[in-house]
Amino acid sequence: MAKILHSSLLLILLFVSAAASRTKIHSINYEDLHTSDGICKTMVEKQGYACQEHLVTTEDGYILSMQRIPKARSGETPDKPPVLLQHGLFMDGITWLLNLPDQSLAFILADNGYDVWLANTRGTKYSRGHTTLDPNESAYWDWSWDELVAYDLPATLQYVSDQTGQKPHYVGHSLGTLIALAAFSEEKLVNMFRSAALLSPIAHLNQISSLLARAAVDIFLAEDFYWLGVSEFDPKGEAVAKLLEAICNYPGIDCTNLMTSFTGQNCCLNSSSSDVFLKHEPQSTATKNLVHIAQMVRNGNIVMFDYDDKDENKKHYGQPMPPVYNMTKIPNDLPLFLSYGGQDMLSDVNDVQVLLGSLKDHDGDKLVVKYIDDYAHADFVMAVNAKQVVYDPLMAFFKLQ
Repeated sequence: MAKILHSSLLLILLFVSAAASRTKIHSINYEDLHTSDGICKTMVEKQGYACQEHLVTTEDGYILSMQRIPKARSGETPDKPPVLLQHGLFMDGITWLLNLPDQSLAFILADNGYDVWLANTRGTKYSRGHTTLDPNESAYWDWSWDELVAYDLPATLQYVSDQTGQKPHYVGHSLGTLIALAAFSEEKLVNMFRSAALLSPIAHLNQISSLLARAAVDIFLAEDFYWLGVSEFDPKGEAVAKLLEAICNYPGIDCTNLMTSFTGQNCCLNSSSSDVFLKHEPQSTATKNLVHIAQMVRNGNIVMFDYDDKDENKKHYGQPMPPVYNMTKIPNDLPLFLSYGGQDMLSDVNDVQVLLGSLKDHDGDKLVVKYIDDYAHADFVMAVNAKQVVYDPLMAFFKLQ
């Protein structure tokens, strides 16, 4: 059955990739960031908060948008350090703004005296600029999460530090946790962080229990896109819609609720936040990024992108196999808050336990672990009770650092 599905998907891909090659996706007009179309105007100021749009250029030329919520809704200026919020895969900075102000982490932090900064990864709607490349060029999409570790995270972190004169706290969700953990494992940027909070942590992935995600990995879906030259993976595009239709006919996969099929049974979402999510998300990513993640699921290792060719790996890394991100190398005195859920099918409990095993020698007063039995992947950023369950403990952790 898997072979039949794979053949069917290849035919769909061949059809839609030809159409996609004729479709032009234009870069964001950066003037729009300051008028009607930016995150500040559409999501923050409407809730009564001041908001600033910022642009950051990475060392490899990507122009990233950031948003700053510089004060509370009451107008009070911050009396606590800055916090950098980093979203996960297929998302952008709106991740932290999906609920009402008293339920959304960005607003909660601002109202509790923090200087809040939202990051937006390369390739998302407001971070599609580049000093020389255009999103219509395949070269623009020649990256995986390795480049987020090497370029995006350092650029946004340095920018926040330069603008505020302070070390920020960091909050990552999903892929936003992986890029931080990878950087920490190389002992990069560690001295620039005050602390890091990792929600739904992604590191080891080979025990992932999402049937929909597992099916995509098993049939080498991302690799097929990559082989056909589809360099941008657009979840809202025609290609993905057709592919989802085919995958949803795969035995054992129930697509009546796509979010649940991917993330696990989220306990505490409401329909209004889901509507806001669907209006703004999901976002594009590089197909190469999905190939890299699929490699992690299959191999069970946390390593750099594998070009599946010893000579090509040597060209990039100076060795025949990609280098390993060794989680045991994370400094033991780095303050970490780690929260995961019992229903999460992407950040699976068993995979998180492997990560925690790598942190077994961490200083006891520098590691806080919070397990929430009924939480799944999206609950950490969208649950109506997340303030009480996750964000209040998170802020208590911040106050100790």
